[in-house]
Amino acid sequence: MKKLLSIMVIALVITSCGSTEKSTSGKKKSGKTPAVNTLSKAEIAEGWVLMFDGTTSGKWRGYGKDHFPNGWEVKDGMLSCKGSGRGEAGSIEGGDIIYDEKFQNFELSLEWKISDGGNSGILYLAQESPDKTIWQTAPEMQVLDNIKHPDSRDDSHTAGSLYDMIAVARDKVKPVGEWNQAKILIYKGLVEHWLNGEKVVEYHLWTPEWEAMVAKSKFSQYNPDWAKVAQEGFIGLQDHGDDVWYRNIKIRKL
Repeated sequence: MKKLLSIMVIALVITSCGSTEKSTSGKKKSGKTPAVNTLSKAEIAEGWVLMFDGTTSGKWRGYGKDHFPNGWEVKDGMLSCKGSGRGEAGSIEGGDIIYDEKFQNFELSLEWKISDGGNSGILYLAQESPDKTIWQTAPEMQVLDNIKHPDSRDDSHTAGSLYDMIAVARDKVKPVGEWNQAKILIYKGLVEHWLNGEKVVEYHLWTPEWEAMVAKSKFSQYNPDWAKVAQEGFIGLQDHGDDVWYRNIKIRKL
């Protein structure tokens, strides 16, 4: 009898342990978290290149500067802007940052996480000009807390949108504090914004439709040549005075 009870207890323990290795769907969990700031063998073969290694600022520098500004930091595998509470004025030694290499046709992939009530942006095909801010030369994929930030009152200012021109539904973004996966694809004038695996914006640069869209936006009043976006430019991350975190930043030329 004692021997039978012992066998039953052992069987119960084994069954219990086995069940902890499965998710609620019945599939076994791998027990591994996805690698951050790395490239898989498949990605390397496809031509992907890391723009951030998780430990150093690398080729990132301030817009109009020759160094990485103190308003940004590299910590815990993230490239982050330290909120100043000064809004668009940013921190005293902050400002937008750019990756010190120009790109023409490419696919950019990254993850971002915004703070409560925060605002930032991903800019592309940017030009560095001493008399202009980065947003006066480049289109922007918006990064935003759609719930609390006042900018979300305008549908074309929500997260993932082509800022001030093409709106994105508010439910495409994840809540504050969660990582959003973003992708920007540019190929011979075709531009796509992807947010969390879904294409949310598509447009074509240098077309009559593009020029009409720009004319209706706020940008034409700040730069009359804004519609003439360059074919090649920098990729930038915006300091809007709020905490924001970026990681897994990678790119491949097309």
